[in-house]
Amino acid sequence: MRLTDFWARLEEAFGPGYAASIARDQVLAQLDGRTIEQALAAGAQTHVVWRAVVAAYPDRVPARLR
Repeated sequence: MRLTDFWARLEEAFGPGYAASIARDQVLAQLDGRTIEQALAAGAQTHVVWRAVVAAYPDRVPARLR
């Protein structure tokens, strides 16, 4: 998954403002206690990070974006 696709999916699932907040502030256990931004900056693959988002917010991510 390209990085632009990742951000588009995150914004579609949460809205632009909330997506930015989640990426910056929410620590996810599935990302070894890092935020989305930290995991991506550390070189985590976007599809791995996306799976962590889906696992952390199963009710917020529509099935078509999974």
